[in-house]
Amino acid sequence: MPDAQEVAVDTPYGAPSARVVLAAVAGRRVAFLPRHGVHHEYPPHVINYRANIWALKELGVRWVIGPCASGSLQPHVGIGDFVVCDQFVDRTKSRADTFYDGPVATHVSAADPFSPVLREVLIDGCRELGITVHEAGTVVVIEGPRFSTRAESRWFSSMGWEVINMTAYPEAHLARELELCYANVSLITDYDVGLAGREDVRAVTAEEILQVLVANNERLRNLVMKVIPRIPADPDPHCAQALSGARI
Repeated sequence: MPDAQEVAVDTPYGAPSARVVLAAVAGRRVAFLPRHGVHHEYPPHVINYRANIWALKELGVRWVIGPCASGSLQPHVGIGDFVVCDQFVDRTKSRADTFYDGPVATHVSAADPFSPVLREVLIDGCRELGITVHEAGTVVVIEGPRFSTRAESRWFSSMGWEVINMTAYPEAHLARELELCYANVSLITDYDVGLAGREDVRAVTAEEILQVLVANNERLRNLVMKVIPRIPADPDPHCAQALSGARI
């Protein structure tokens, strides 16, 4: 993009994963921040999620689309499908996952963690582009960098959860704590090793996941470009009022 510029942002939580790229798309100002770094140098468990979300807030961002490479936990969620998740299950263990460490106690609801307005915009965009999209789904987020054991994966699958990845949490909830409207798009790259009814599924490699992700990138880019003009000017009250009643 000819008017793109990189901006360095200082945050109370250290440096974000990279400089933020700012540009105009369809008359809207857009910010792009690669959560893994420019060269994918930050594995999921060491990403500075708080710095990343704080930097976006500092730059005036109000809506955040968070795509994630993901595995499928259910037979009907196929490789290459997109899932616009409506719930998450946190199975991480060592990530800084709140901005509110005191002295004011702040308890932000996570009952409905994603923006319903942004989710609908993304779902509609997928339909119009002919992308197979699942309109809801639960993503279980594991710590990484290792993949699940077969036993863990069978458990996740048996619970009825649809998607597994390593990055949707705490990113989604940190955005909510800063009253940003956030939606996750899970890009299915593989079937997880414990998929119910698919005992033939073998352990996938990072290289194979990357191959599918590269193939998905063009469709993801088309989706983002399509939905940007449709994102409302005013924020979704579900997100913009997340702190209402949260402080004691």
